[in-house]
Amino acid sequence: MSQQEQSGREEGRPDLPIERGFPIERVNEIAEKESRAKQYYRPIYTMHKWWARRPGCLFRAISLYSLLDENTTADDVKIYEPGENQQLGNNGLDKDDLVEAIGDVEMDDPESLWDFYPKDVRIKDKKILDPFMGGGTSLVEASRFGAETVGYDLNPVAWYVTKKQLEAGQTDPEKLQAAFEEVKKDVASDLREHYQTPCPHGDHEAEAVNNFWVRKLDCVSCGETVPLFKNYRVAKARYVDGSKYYVFCPGCGSVSLVNDWKSETTCDCGTSWVPKDGPVSRGYYTCQSCGQKEAISEATKSQGIPEPELYAIEYYCDVCDNEGRPKKVHKGYKQVDAADERKVSKAEELWETSDSLQEWVPEEEIPPGYETVERRPLFDHGYTEWTDMFLPRQLLCLATLLKSISEVEDADAREYLLMAFSDSLMFQSTFSIYNQQRNNMEGVFRMNSFVPQTDFVENNVWGAKFGRGNFRNTWDKLIKGVEYANAPTDRYIESGETQESEEFAQPIGNGASVHRGDMRNIQAKDEYDLVLTDPPYYDNIMYSELSDYFYVWQKILLEDEYEGFDQEKTPRAESIVTNPHFGKTEDDFEDEMRQALETINTALKQDGTLAFTYHHSDEESWGELLNSLCDSGFEVTATYPINSDLSKFIEAREAVAFDIVIVARPTEDRRPISWDSLRRRIVRTARETRETLEENRELAGGDIGVIEMGKCFQEYSKHHGEVHRAGEVMSAKEVVDEIYGIIQDNDRGEQDIYRDLLEESNPTYNDLNKHLKRSDASEEQMKDMRLFRMEGGDFVLSQWSDEKRQAYVQSKVEEGNGDLTTLDKAHFLRYRFEQGKSTSEYLEEWDMDELRELCEGLAEVTGDETYLKMIGVDTSLAEFGDE
Repeated sequence: MSQQEQSGREEGRPDLPIERGFPIERVNEIAEKESRAKQYYRPIYTMHKWWARRPGCLFRAISLYSLLDENTTADDVKIYEPGENQQLGNNGLDKDDLVEAIGDVEMDDPESLWDFYPKDVRIKDKKILDPFMGGGTSLVEASRFGAETVGYDLNPVAWYVTKKQLEAGQTDPEKLQAAFEEVKKDVASDLREHYQTPCPHGDHEAEAVNNFWVRKLDCVSCGETVPLFKNYRVAKARYVDGSKYYVFCPGCGSVSLVNDWKSETTCDCGTSWVPKDGPVSRGYYTCQSCGQKEAISEATKSQGIPEPELYAIEYYCDVCDNEGRPKKVHKGYKQVDAADERKVSKAEELWETSDSLQEWVPEEEIPPGYETVERRPLFDHGYTEWTDMFLPRQLLCLATLLKSISEVEDADAREYLLMAFSDSLMFQSTFSIYNQQRNNMEGVFRMNSFVPQTDFVENNVWGAKFGRGNFRNTWDKLIKGVEYANAPTDRYIESGETQESEEFAQPIGNGASVHRGDMRNIQAKDEYDLVLTDPPYYDNIMYSELSDYFYVWQKILLEDEYEGFDQEKTPRAESIVTNPHFGKTEDDFEDEMRQALETINTALKQDGTLAFTYHHSDEESWGELLNSLCDSGFEVTATYPINSDLSKFIEAREAVAFDIVIVARPTEDRRPISWDSLRRRIVRTARETRETLEENRELAGGDIGVIEMGKCFQEYSKHHGEVHRAGEVMSAKEVVDEIYGIIQDNDRGEQDIYRDLLEESNPTYNDLNKHLKRSDASEEQMKDMRLFRMEGGDFVLSQWSDEKRQAYVQSKVEEGNGDLTTLDKAHFLRYRFEQGKSTSEYLEEWDMDELRELCEGLAEVTGDETYLKMIGVDTSLAEFGDE
């Protein structure tokens, strides 16, 4: 264990494995796979959309490495083998092995505890808080260790989603399936009837899987109606025609196969056109009759939301399938015919005349906000109410389905059905598009914003055999999540192969509770062992505004059931995030985050831990975060990367998005220090960290850089508010800026090496070489500067009074060639001061800030206040502490 690690601990505070090391290689190799396939790794997190979910494996690993500590005994834990559900002991691993593994974790080898990652580990008497629970990943994973978990979130949608996830482990999936069958019996056939379409290969009906629509505007010049196609491609062909493309003919409306959609083609009707060239480009549409070009948003102001027109259908025919006909026959794309248009008209008429169904859709207007006014101006495109985002046929089917769900007697089943209904809404609006390369839908939040579409796709609301985002397959997805919650498993990598554990006996969510409200109102004191969270990200996605899309539908069933579902929209003013639309600034974010961290500090036990993830590319936000952390009584004790690569940052000096786990502990010990001394410690810490990791771990350079940067933050946080530089106290933001430069440049010259050696009690020639290895300095130059000499094989570090050193310095001053280092100036002034000679002329000429900064460091490292007095600084060494 390094001195730096040891010195950062509060006396009597138990040491955590995560503070000494964390197996990011193992976590990241799982996280990379899990992020692409949540439905297989942890299906509980696919039960409902929430934004920026962290991989479950990450929070499981953080929990394992944070809930155990050096005081953990065999009596504090139980360990079961998944599948067998017997306590370990007969297979080479038992509770004593776990206790031993805790102590073996180090930065250069953190994997001793990793053997227990796929085991059912339960830890006694631990209480965990997530004050920004969002989608609840932290609580789900921590609950699997037998801990009591408590979550808070201001947003009612997040509260509802997390509540149902945590209750899933105590929910019978068969009971839920029975409720689904009730709804199916009630409305499925009626809903599916709205999406029947004539099969193009026989006198029978098929099912419409997806319906393709295009909006139309009139030309502002000649009045010609213009369909707002970006291009006329419908989809990539499948099966034996996989290299071809389905395209729409603007002449006759047919859907046909072509070899190349980017080249001119001719339809059987005689129309020649290039399918890639539609009338819409970059927000403008061009009339193909007169050539007039106009902004879509401008035309919309006078014409309203552009009218939609159905132009193609993706179908599936079970009759043709059962007859054994080729895939390209029973599943494909077809032209719209009169029967399809009648289906649309009938649904529109039913919706307009079904007054009893109107109460089952939102009545709220879309509220103004950053997402709806500034980022993607919905109102400029004519959208004012939430129902404007849907077709009449969609509203008819959704209202019918929601009304049926409301009639389910079992409250728990009803809420899970509502959850599946709500999640399916991502694919049930006119903001969904068709991915023409992958042949499936993309939901409304694919860009984490509301993007009005000129051409869009409508799916089959209940669901055909195929298709994405319909209610039927959304329900199947939810059931898989509930089944997983009852008997979770874990996937991990062993010998390069992905393995899946047997089912754990402990379900998800035991001992969990969630609360809706502002976390700054939490009253707990000295209560929690661990706060594990994913806090707000500065000016990132406005989840509160986006979640209104779900909220206005959920509140139809929940407004009389739960507090928080009785408002027009989700909370705004209390959200801790910068939001220019509401005048919430960076200063507001920093102040509110500080309030939140103070609440967290109060809620934590004295020896408790805060572990959280953070993501941002702006060094300014990192400075604000570090400042808020330290101002709130925390010190950073470790940081680790999550699937990040700092190589661009370190090598190319580009801005990159950092994704980091930060570990912090409460502290009241802040020690004064000069920036000169702290800078050298930071440089040394960064160097030692990098050397250790490069020698012992197979990490990317970027990952090493994250850990390196965290160690630098750790050094600073011991001295927050007490870092003195040229008579001023440095802010956290200023220090972060310097740390960025240190990690990017790692520039250390001869005077830096000299000062590092000055700090050592008896520096040797070997110490000199060790420092020179990672610097821009040279031994020869240091010798020429008379910074050291060899006497009979002994290494001697020169002091200011050394005769040869002074001769060198004075000759440089006399030459006046500007080649003096700040150290040269300090040694020269020290000599004159000791000789009683005037220094004023030199002090007037030289940069006093640089000189004072160096002299503060020299005084501190040598314990000699003369370095301060000689430049006229009336400051005691006590100001810098006694280190």
